[in-house]
Amino acid sequence: MTALRAQGMLFCAIAASIAAVVIAGVALPPDDAAVLFLLAALILLLGVPHGALDPVFAEELYGVHGMLGWCAFVLAYLGTALLVVLLWHFFPQLFLSSFLLLSALHFSGDPARGTPVTARLLFGGAVIVLPALLHEEEMGRLFAFLVMPQAAAAQASVLHDLSWPWLLGTALTAGWQARKDWLTCLEMAVAAALALLAPPLLGFAVFFCAMHSARHIVRTWHYVGAGLGQATRLGRAALLPTLGTLMLGAAVAYCWRTQPLEAGLIQWLFVGLAALTVPHMALVEPVRWRGWVRRRAQTPLDAG
Repeated sequence: MTALRAQGMLFCAIAASIAAVVIAGVALPPDDAAVLFLLAALILLLGVPHGALDPVFAEELYGVHGMLGWCAFVLAYLGTALLVVLLWHFFPQLFLSSFLLLSALHFSGDPARGTPVTARLLFGGAVIVLPALLHEEEMGRLFAFLVMPQAAAAQASVLHDLSWPWLLGTALTAGWQARKDWLTCLEMAVAAALALLAPPLLGFAVFFCAMHSARHIVRTWHYVGAGLGQATRLGRAALLPTLGTLMLGAAVAYCWRTQPLEAGLIQWLFVGLAALTVPHMALVEPVRWRGWVRRRAQTPLDAG
């Protein structure tokens, strides 16, 4: 069994367990401040580190090296992130719509290599669209921390209208995919069940950490050649960006300390994720569209 398939099965086990708990009628804790702290910590510790591997792609794709090269890279990366924060500050509704769309497109890269585009898009959008089927009011409440309440309710309503056809399309596509790859079919099914049944923030955190981040880390490990030595290289490459992100996050949290706790946490978490996602996508998407093939090798290093 490859590392990618093992990671996929682990995600399926976690997501299916949470969905089963909800179906059994066990009440999960609401998205209150205490739960928000836990989920934010989970995303920071298990989700954000996959983006800390971006220097590997900067070096591999663009030949970034030397003090001058890395200074320019850091300035460009942080400058792009700052533009995203400014977009939220001045045009929050455009920010929210763009963030949801970009997230769905980015998550569509998670399924195994060879998965049809339609299946990818349905999978990537499931965690964004399907929570609104049963949790439209909660989605609107969370969005209202990022945009005006009227715009938040309208955005949640749009997602709710999309949720039924999205669920049907996901079910049909997962069934079709079962003929080619049972694990991809299972990943689609449990991701949809998780998004549909779990509280929105819990569902997002589990998907982001156990599927998206974990899969990206495994693929990056394959991309640079796998092996214990490469794992050590990735650990060293991720250390400084991870520490820098934590320090920057702490500084932003200090600046927003006057905000109401729940609003501050949601803004800190999702505006921060959006700000990091845009430069991250700029680096990673070219690799994804090549099927995780290194230019110098011209052979797939990703079995999934």
